[in-house]
Amino acid sequence: MGLSFRRGPRGSLLPWKSGVANLPLPGVGRLGEGQPIEGWAGYRVKRGVFRQDPLILYGAGRGTGRGDGRVLVQVLGPWSEAVRVGELGGGKARGLYSLGEYGFRVPEWVALGVDVFKGFVAAAGLGDALAEFEGIGDVEAAVVRGAALREVIVGGPLPDSVLEVIDAALDRVGEGAIAVRSSVVGEDGAEHSFAGQFDTFLNVRGRAEVVARVRECWASAYSERAVRYAFAHGLPRVGAPAVVLQRLIAARASGVVFSANPVTGAADEVVISAVYGLGEGLVSGAVDADSVIVDKSSGAVLDLVVGDKDQRFEVGEQGTAIVEVDGADRGRAVLTDAEVAELAELGRKIEIDRGAPQDIEWAIDDDGVWLLQARPITATGVTAGPDVELRGAGEEVPEGELRIWDNSNIIESFSGITSPLTYTVAADIYGRVYDGYAASLRVPPEQRRDVAEWTPVLLGYFHGRVYYNLLHWYRMVGIAPGYPLNRKVLEAALGVDEPLENEIATTLRPFEFRSRAARLWSRAVTTKTYVQRWRGIDTMVENFMTEFYRVYDEYDALDYTGMSGEDAYSAYRRVDRDLVERWGPLMVLDAILLTGTGLMYLLTKLFLPKAPEWFLYAVVGPGADVESAEPARAMTELARIVKADPELTALVESAAPEQIYPGLRESGYAEFLGRVDEYIDKYGYRSLDELKLETPDLREDPASLFIMLRSALGRLGDSVTASRGDEADAYLDQHLRGPRRRIYERLRAKVSRCAAHRERLRFCRTRAFGMVKRMIRVMGRDLVARGVIDDFSDVFYLTVTELRGCYEGADTGELRATVAARKALRARDSALVAPPRFRTVGAKFSRAELARQGWVPVTDTAAAEVGTVLAGTPSASGVVEGPAVVVDEPRDVAGGILIAYRTDPGWVAALPSAAALVIERGSPLTHVAIVARELGVPTVVQVKDVTKKIRTGMRIRVDGVNGTVTVLPEGESHE
Repeated sequence: MGLSFRRGPRGSLLPWKSGVANLPLPGVGRLGEGQPIEGWAGYRVKRGVFRQDPLILYGAGRGTGRGDGRVLVQVLGPWSEAVRVGELGGGKARGLYSLGEYGFRVPEWVALGVDVFKGFVAAAGLGDALAEFEGIGDVEAAVVRGAALREVIVGGPLPDSVLEVIDAALDRVGEGAIAVRSSVVGEDGAEHSFAGQFDTFLNVRGRAEVVARVRECWASAYSERAVRYAFAHGLPRVGAPAVVLQRLIAARASGVVFSANPVTGAADEVVISAVYGLGEGLVSGAVDADSVIVDKSSGAVLDLVVGDKDQRFEVGEQGTAIVEVDGADRGRAVLTDAEVAELAELGRKIEIDRGAPQDIEWAIDDDGVWLLQARPITATGVTAGPDVELRGAGEEVPEGELRIWDNSNIIESFSGITSPLTYTVAADIYGRVYDGYAASLRVPPEQRRDVAEWTPVLLGYFHGRVYYNLLHWYRMVGIAPGYPLNRKVLEAALGVDEPLENEIATTLRPFEFRSRAARLWSRAVTTKTYVQRWRGIDTMVENFMTEFYRVYDEYDALDYTGMSGEDAYSAYRRVDRDLVERWGPLMVLDAILLTGTGLMYLLTKLFLPKAPEWFLYAVVGPGADVESAEPARAMTELARIVKADPELTALVESAAPEQIYPGLRESGYAEFLGRVDEYIDKYGYRSLDELKLETPDLREDPASLFIMLRSALGRLGDSVTASRGDEADAYLDQHLRGPRRRIYERLRAKVSRCAAHRERLRFCRTRAFGMVKRMIRVMGRDLVARGVIDDFSDVFYLTVTELRGCYEGADTGELRATVAARKALRARDSALVAPPRFRTVGAKFSRAELARQGWVPVTDTAAAEVGTVLAGTPSASGVVEGPAVVVDEPRDVAGGILIAYRTDPGWVAALPSAAALVIERGSPLTHVAIVARELGVPTVVQVKDVTKKIRTGMRIRVDGVNGTVTVLPEGESHE
């Protein structure tokens, strides 16, 4: 027999169901564990406390007064003690209870605790069978035994005592449709969600159906999927299940709120999924839901994807009904702006209350938003660590402190989307190199510690793009003497669109001193050392080159095809340590070049005040025989060989680039193939985006060589303009003579040698990255073989720290999830415009704030009209008219005017095919601009939006003297 009661006035027990007499319980406000109930001999409180819970009395009932095994059982609900819900109610009940405690709107619910299931087990005599099941160590045996248990649970008789409990629960939750949900103690935890492993039933009506669904919820704890889930995660068997009965919301919209982005791990984003009707369509995957990404701090909608919601699940007369959605509604967003804002705010608040990112189910009816469930987010990008989405420089920026991010020059080396591995390798090297630079100038140890705070964060990473952390670069320039002059030249060298405000620039000190005397002494030492480096820079460079090629030749000769991953990692660490240590002191060359160029500028203004702007860039250069131009000259020689053979020309110009190399072998061009192999052997480390580790070089993929060869073929026979250096000499001969000319030429020779040294060092840098590429490719293949990653290319989605961890004993179990999250990020980030410069304040970089500063989806820009003049910076003199060819990689422009958003050293081989060069980003001091001057290709750089406003085929005039690009009418020529 089972009896149910509720709390009455003054501590009495009143019948929960009619027909049961009042039981006086005078003066009792709480019943403690083991306390007898007056008037009911043998009945004692099992556990917990008594407040306003429905009470169930059941047991053998001999009425002896000696304790007959009857137990006082509570139907759990919002009125219960938190500890009792946690112990007996399972994950869903625990989540609902917590939501209600914090004041969130939750539909009426009750829970049948695990003690109710245990009462059924005792009555059915299943105790021994369940104990045996929980001890099984083999998954297949557990699956078989679980199936047998399910049959008994679903089909066996229920004792009256359990039916009384269910009746009491139904009385409490009220009439109408309800949801019956499994609720297991281990479910919805921080580590294991058990999502989808247990049964849930919607639109359940009437006692008989509720009883049947409760049985099925119990039985689902022993289903094959639940058993296999537990074994796969090394967990014990599920144990006794609880069941939640909850009033069903007849929702017009349902969905899920993630208080952090579950794909990317971005903690500053709320993600909302929404469908029409009940949430079953979303959970089952039957309906393509809307997805909204909201910035957590500002509430701004960052992204909205409207799903094709062709169906909705509704409350039917029996169970759920599937209804077709009207055509007009399918493409319309489910949620209003106000509902999106409310759900995002609820997600933020619940995360604060719970102290961790949450997965929250919700429903909306005519009364507003109801919360159906909340649990921690598990097994997503969130758990892969805080660095799933790399953003900023990893710097702890004080609240309210400004940072400026600029890509004007760095885009030449790291254009477009750049892999996490490339960025973190580069940032790590930059930091160590410039720390070594400070040491080489004898900066005192205490100030070196100041330097070490900002050198590791010279670069930043936003939406997959690399930026200069610009203010720190001004600090870097301040290490050497001559900061006011050097920072002006730095701005020209970087090609920034706007100089830094003077009130900011003057406050950017690389380090601080305790006293004025200490500052003066340190500056004297640094200046003396700097002057010594100025005088001895030629020797420093030659010594470095000797040591560099000794190391390079040793490691370039290794057999990487048969090398193990461990050996490749060991070689990488040795090369990295050796070359970075040697490279630091050579950074003084950049400082000397800044100082020398600044002095040249001042001397030119003093001696030649009327000199044209192009002269300032042409008068100093590395010389016509600069090493950087060697690949272009070698490519021209290959083009001459091809041009002399019509059949060879046809093969190179008609076949797909990836088919040309094998085609040469099949066609018997052994001699020419040998010349190609010789080119690859000498310049195989070169490629487009050659400093990006993910980009294959010519040795790995020779196809790009033939793209450049086609460009060189199109340029053969064109006249070569005189060297810009020759023009500068002619101008000097006409305007400057005597002692002033000798002073001028002496400084010019020094700066020109330094420019040549820099080009040689850049070649070394390219070779070094090419060598590292080969080592990383060995490691990538090794990590696939070890099962750490799925595909060789996945290695580039790791950071350098994560890659090192793979060979230094770190846990690699989450790397697959990390790679998957970063791949999803790359797809999203590639659709954004990357602004050339933007600012952030403090350490937070919300997507909404970035969007306000230009990080927006790519949109079309109207083409420039005839007569439009686009202004830029002159870089190489000459005036050329011709058709524009807008490209994103070097290819045959057949004498047209090559227009590119950015270039890198890999574009040098394509320069001979261009009548002129226009670059949207960059500066006159970038690698390609210098080589273009030496080759006599008129060039204008820093032309804002030229790749958007100029279309391929437009006739334009490029004026390399005045730095303009003019749109001409079709067919017009002024040549």
